This record gives sequence, C-alpha cells and structure tokens, in this order.
Amino acid sequence: MSNKSSMLKRVITAAILIPLVVSAIYFGDPFMKILALSFGAMLSWEWEYMVNNKRSGIFSIIYTVAMASAVFMAYSFVGMAIMLIGLSITAYIKAKSEKERFLLTLGVPYIFFGIGSLVWLHSEVGFALTVWYMVAVWCTDIGGMLVGCKLKGPKLAPKISPKKTWSGLCGGMSFAAISGVVFVYFSGEYSYGFFALLGAIIAVVAQIGDLVESSIKRHLNVKDSSDLIPGHGGVFDRVDGLIFAAPIALIYFKFMF
Repeated sequence: MSNKSSMLKRVITAAILIPLVVSAIYFGDPFMKILALSFGAMLSWEWEYMVNNKRSGIFSIIYTVAMASAVFMAYSFVGMAIMLIGLSITAYIKAKSEKERFLLTLGVPYIFFGIGSLVWLHSEVGFALTVWYMVAVWCTDIGGMLVGCKLKGPKLAPKISPKKTWSGLCGGMSFAAISGVVFVYFSGEYSYGFFALLGAIIAVVAQIGDLVESSIKRHLNVKDSSDLIPGHGGVFDRVDGLIFAAPIALIYFKFMF
C-alpha cells in the first residue's frame, strides 16, 4: 500500500473515531461506559492475540471481565481489589504451561487500570478536562513526531524504539504543556502553571507507555497489535500512551487539583 493511500485511510478513520469518542465523553453515561467496554474488549482480544501467539483461548475473556469490573465497580474498592487479584491469579494459573506466562498475567492489571482509569477520570473531572487530557496525549505524539523528525539527535531508547529521540520527547512535552496553557486560556479558570506542568508530566508518562508497548511487541516479534483500526494498526497501538498515563492524570487531579 502506498504512503498516500495509507495516510488517506488514517485520516478517514480518525475523522470517524474522534467525533465518536468526543461525543461519548460529552454525553456521559451510558455512552462513556459503552465506549470503554467496546475499546476494552478489543484491547483484551488484542493482548491475547499478540501474547498467546495468535491463538484463541480464555485469556481475552478474563481481561474483558477485569476491564468490565473496573468500569462498573468504580466506587467499590474492595470489590475491585477482589476482582483484580482473583482474575490475576486465574490468568497466572491458566497460563502455567505457556511461554509468555508473565505477559498473559500482566494483561489483567494493565487493561484493568488502563481502561478503568479513563472512566474514573471522566467521573471525577467531567467532559472538558477528560478531553483536554486526551488532547495532551495526542499533542505528545504530534510534537514528538514533528520536532523529532526535524531536529533528530540522540536516540531516546535505541534498543526498544530506534526512531524515538530526546528532541522528540522534548517536543512532545512542549506541545502537551502548551495544550495545557491553551486550555486554561479558553476555560478562563485554573492555573497556567498547574496545567503546563501536568501536560509535561502526561507527555513523559505517555512516552513511557509507548516504549513499554514497543518493548513488548519487540519481545514478541510483532509489528502491530492487530489490524482492527484501518490505517492505524491495532487499538493497543493507538491507546498505549493514553491508558498508561491515565492513572497518573487521575491521581494528579484527585490529590493535587
């Protein structure tokens, strides 16, 4: 497929998905939960697809149950803890003869906290701040690509992701920080310093999440987590930084806002 055709497919897919996601966040429950469950179920399937050598089994069901429990039991911390521990143990026991036992078990807390934190963040801070958080992560990717490609320089983690550079990380942090300043300017409230700093922190954590995904895929010798999203690869490829940084944003808003 040509680069032009691939880019057109990416643009069309983004033009469909972004309004859908923003609308679900705006209208809240039950649309937000339906969105989380849909993407969480796809992410659950992808994790097993990647880790379990493209073989179907029970693990995607375990991950989906873990994610659903995080979505629906947000205010029952005891219940969530029981589900998280119980399903993690179940996955570990079930994977006793599998080569990637650790990664098959890791899928439970990874998807549980990743998808769960996005839903919890929305319930804590509402529409505007949730959308800004997502924009900050997208700005991290855009800034990293634009600045990194222009300035290049020393590699960030050459053994994991050869294309990522320190200049790209700084560009991502700058774009995310600027998104925070712009948000405060148009909202007419909050602190510029708070959101600039939070944007930069989100950028760093999102970049770590991207490197974690790259490391897992390199270990498993796969290029994309799947081809579920035309032109974009898999759901995991698109939301790695988003779900990795979500718990940090939630903690930051809850205890420092």
